[in-house]
Amino acid sequence: MSGLPYLDGEALRELVPMARAVQVLEDALRGGLDPEETPRRPVVEVPAGQLLLMPAAWGRHVGIKIAAVAPANPSRGLPRIQGTYLLMDGETLAPLATLDGVALTSLRTPAVSALAVRHLAGPGAATMAVFGTGPQAWGHVEAFRAVRPVDRVIVIAGDRGRAEAFAGRCADEGLRADTVAGLGQADLIACCTSARVPLFDGRLVRDDATVVAIGSHEPDAREIDDDLVARATVFVEARGAALAEAGDLIIPLRNGTITDGHLAGNLRELVTGAVPPGPGPRVFKSVGMAWEDLVVAAAAYEAWT
Repeated sequence: MSGLPYLDGEALRELVPMARAVQVLEDALRGGLDPEETPRRPVVEVPAGQLLLMPAAWGRHVGIKIAAVAPANPSRGLPRIQGTYLLMDGETLAPLATLDGVALTSLRTPAVSALAVRHLAGPGAATMAVFGTGPQAWGHVEAFRAVRPVDRVIVIAGDRGRAEAFAGRCADEGLRADTVAGLGQADLIACCTSARVPLFDGRLVRDDATVVAIGSHEPDAREIDDDLVARATVFVEARGAALAEAGDLIIPLRNGTITDGHLAGNLRELVTGAVPPGPGPRVFKSVGMAWEDLVVAAAAYEAWT
């Protein structure tokens, strides 16, 4: 194992730029990958947070990510998500490479969101609101720009200083950015936080807006409220994963606000056109799945070799 090539974050982003990550995910779904067949990940509670074991198989490769969620890490100046990825040959199961699990998560998660936005949002969507100021928030700015003509970012965060710093980073990239505009101006909304209760009143979201919620993977945590979910067309990565882990949907189901049938479709059905976007706001709820890591990791390894 010690002789395996290691692809760090810098190498990963060079080998698979954001636009490429979006495309390889789409290609896999169009090529027959079924998210519903991805094994459920075990989640183990430990004193510092959670450990997640995420295996998947697709095409010529098998892989597994050992991920960790450490809620106290941001206060230490460390990423909340930790982990490593092992890529293996699909036929022999021989190890091929290891990858930086943090960088892989930071790439594939916004790429998945951008893939959904590519098929849900209007072609002229240019104003984006982002909740959060961490790596995922920045990744979603980059990812949404890869699929839509985003030229303005509204930054919303509990810490004023961090919000202003994030807005400054956006401005440095040539974007118009502010921290005071309302959600009613947003074509796209990205929720990238560790919130356990809704971040905003869903009635503020326009009927033609697209909302992506990626911050939680627990049945009792959510970023969006019942009102938004009830009036939205909702897509998920996979129904099985969402109904087991997505509090954004499980809580409205528990409250009787929606039923199982409210979910319009999964990401494969959206990408292939089997289920078209419907009326009202469009919501994509992601919990993060192992097939996404595998597809991007395999693309990186193939580009490296």
